[in-house]
Amino acid sequence: MADAPTPAPPQPESRNPRVARPEDGGESTVTVIVAFLANALIAGAKTVAATITGSASMLAEAVHSWADTGNEIFLLVADKRSRRPADAQHPLGFGREAYVWSMFAAIGLFAVGAGVSITHGIQELVHPEPADSYGVAYAVLALAFVLEGVSFLRARRQARDEARAADRDTLHHVLVTSDPTLRAVFAEDAAALVGLVVAFAGVLAHQVTGSPVPDAIGSIVVGVVLAVVSVVLIDRNRRFLVGEAAMPATRAAVLEGIRDLPEVERVTYLRLEYVGPRALYLVASVDLRGDESETSVARRLDDLERRVTSVPLIAGAVFTVSAPEEPSIA
Repeated sequence: MADAPTPAPPQPESRNPRVARPEDGGESTVTVIVAFLANALIAGAKTVAATITGSASMLAEAVHSWADTGNEIFLLVADKRSRRPADAQHPLGFGREAYVWSMFAAIGLFAVGAGVSITHGIQELVHPEPADSYGVAYAVLALAFVLEGVSFLRARRQARDEARAADRDTLHHVLVTSDPTLRAVFAEDAAALVGLVVAFAGVLAHQVTGSPVPDAIGSIVVGVVLAVVSVVLIDRNRRFLVGEAAMPATRAAVLEGIRDLPEVERVTYLRLEYVGPRALYLVASVDLRGDESETSVARRLDDLERRVTSVPLIAGAVFTVSAPEEPSIA
């Protein structure tokens, strides 16, 4: 469900938006912790292997894993800080901090992972050095593939379950989900598996041909893969930070839910914006059934807000009364 918005109509100053604490993201926290432990073990093993073998691809993979390990720390910080409850200075909560810290992680992946890998690969092409102890490299790559595979399967299972609940394809869900930690772990682990295959090919070609060129090219390819992944992650976090309209299916479901409320005659305005992972902020103008006093209408609107924010996905809501001439929305 990815999403965000346009400016809301002026709201009466006498009424404050009702804001609920976003749904707990415990499953994403576990996914990040699994990825952190796997990447820390892999980074250490790859560093030892790169030192022993002198392989450019192995060094690129070591840098990649250290970058991923650091990124998981950013993602854990993102998860913790974004789930703080709203306060007087932050009436809509801290949900968007998840996108800020996830952006830092993506920038780190680009600068450290991609930058170092490509730079070292180019240096290896210009000043080639021989490699040896290929058995160590293969053993570490195999271990890394198993550990990365475990982490990736964990992220994939979470993504698949969420996608099934939202009636989406898994990959599409990873791209549009409002949870940046799930997207980051899934994308980084997938890139890591691709990088391991590339590194294996580079080391094998170096051993067979005796030329360090394939190994250096492997390092550059790993860097390019990381650059592509990091740019995609940066763009998705940017979109959630600046605001992105709710997907049509999400908006249609919310609109139908409001229309089904017995006191609502019609809906003339609806805005949905993500203010954090799995946390939508809703602004709507409705025409209520009956003809009542201003006090009674205010109470009914307050009751509507309370009922709508009881839904886990809706983190906050503001309802106003529609003007008589306003047309209903489709």
